[in-house]
Amino acid sequence: MAATGVAKTLRLTMAQALVRHLAAQRSLVDGERVPLFHGVWAIFGHGNVAGLGEAMQSERERLPVFRAHNEQGMAHAAIAFAKAMRRQRMMACTTSIGPGATNLVTAAALAHVNRLPVLFLPGDTFASRKPDPVLQQVEDFGDPLLSANDCLRPVSRYFDRLSRPEQLLRSLPEALAVLTDPAECGPVTLALPQDVQAEAYDYPREFFEERVHVLERAGADRARLGELARRLAAARRPIVIAGGGVHYSLAAGRLAEWAGEAGIPVAETQAGKGALPWDHPCNVGAAGVTGSQAANELLADADLVLAIGTRLQDFTTASGTLIGAFDARLASVNVCRHDAIKRAGFAVRGDALRTLEELAALRLKYSIDPEWRERVRALRSDWDAQVDRVTAPGSAVPTDAQVLGAVNRAARPNTTVVCAAGGLPGELHKLWRAQDADGYHLEYGYSCMGYEIAGGLGVKMARPDREVVVMVGDGSYLMMNSELATSVMLGHKLILVLLDNRGFGCIHRLQQSCGGEAYNNLWRDSFTRADVQVDFVAHARSLGAHAEAVRDVDEIGAALERARTADRSSVIVVETDPSCGSGIGGAWWDVPVAEVSASPKVGAARREQDKYRKDHE
Repeated sequence: MAATGVAKTLRLTMAQALVRHLAAQRSLVDGERVPLFHGVWAIFGHGNVAGLGEAMQSERERLPVFRAHNEQGMAHAAIAFAKAMRRQRMMACTTSIGPGATNLVTAAALAHVNRLPVLFLPGDTFASRKPDPVLQQVEDFGDPLLSANDCLRPVSRYFDRLSRPEQLLRSLPEALAVLTDPAECGPVTLALPQDVQAEAYDYPREFFEERVHVLERAGADRARLGELARRLAAARRPIVIAGGGVHYSLAAGRLAEWAGEAGIPVAETQAGKGALPWDHPCNVGAAGVTGSQAANELLADADLVLAIGTRLQDFTTASGTLIGAFDARLASVNVCRHDAIKRAGFAVRGDALRTLEELAALRLKYSIDPEWRERVRALRSDWDAQVDRVTAPGSAVPTDAQVLGAVNRAARPNTTVVCAAGGLPGELHKLWRAQDADGYHLEYGYSCMGYEIAGGLGVKMARPDREVVVMVGDGSYLMMNSELATSVMLGHKLILVLLDNRGFGCIHRLQQSCGGEAYNNLWRDSFTRADVQVDFVAHARSLGAHAEAVRDVDEIGAALERARTADRSSVIVVETDPSCGSGIGGAWWDVPVAEVSASPKVGAARREQDKYRKDHE
């Protein structure tokens, strides 16, 4: 016993200790100490209900528990929450062993690609192995340690299996270090054997003391910062690409100020969109394959491309044609070494906000060509006119662009649009006019169908003050819609705009652009009974939501107003044209086309692809 009469240790089960430790973590957000973990998503099974479930029940006042309907869906919600909170707060997810755990794999990959924190706590088989094989145990004939949770190894930034309760003392701080590190951030998996969850150990009281996590801001190397400043001062035609790191560093406002003062145009990735308001004079729109004509023309002709907080994936670089490998024009500012050195550009490792502030403090004299400034202004004006044209009502069966235009015009200053996969992200990236840094939430690093509704739920939990509008295609809706019911049950109101093009319209268009015949994408080309209609309105209502169908885009604004006054989540269904894209903006994307085919159309598409590759070598 200590001199004060208080024991130095607490005898707890491993699960109880884990929950107490998580509940003691704090994050400093806007100067206020708040829980680092907003709560835990839990779907209980035999692998976690008696161990971790018991522990969470006793601590539910400090660490709330939320129940979902699908493990992948709840993980998407947790990831979206962390993204909306700029990685300063997060959530955990627990499942049973077996299918509950493997349902997390897709979400883990999504978080891994997008550098987003989420803590996975799946149950596991018995460490003692006495009752093997237990229910849902995957038996590997050559490795008795292998379980279904090992599927999570390649898509976790940190993975551990706790075979003894005292291992928590080492593993949990390691996990939290990864989750809160700006450069290493990503999903963490702690596999929890069922018997170890319930085993007791004498844990030191210090393990449960409050700890405050503060966003770390790594400074750039002075010499490399100086070289970047020299290149910026010498550039006549510079452009910035803003990525998700701008948001995670809370640097959007500073970037807008710096770019405006310097007169440097800013293009945006999917994750970086909204860094500048759409009408900021330096915002030239989306970059790359789903980019604006303005941004892509400027990127092609720039003498300096400054990439800030972006992974420079193929959609941003137009498969290496807008920004090539060993491109002498490229300089990258990124807190993560792996991303900073992409495409062998000049790399500056550092926090985006801190680096921008250090650049501003140098009071550089820029040498930007007046003709470049005028070109930026003219291209912006022309692009705005094109967006107005393609988003205006007109078609008997509306296009995606016309629907999103109607939603965008009806959006309020506090609206956040959420989307993930299909044709919509491309149109949204080019055409959606984000009014602030929180107005656009797209998951396009993994382009994961099924993220939309669950992601919208996570955004609403993070930002209850925002109006969350989820734009989703019928394909994604049918793939995962269960968290619509969760949003109703938890009282987190969403507005869904469901675009029904009767199939996978995006891939249908890609298939045809590669010379293929319409096959296995639209319902009419896939099913014997393609005439069968899905009543999305009735389905949404069966999940507890309000729902209605509108016939054309002119009715969308009034439908949105009705949804705003509803007491729960609402779904607005509109039929759209699967064959028609906006046709503006964009850049080349390297998609493999068959080198040999009996189809003349495929042969022609291949020749065109080869010519483009050769012209851009």
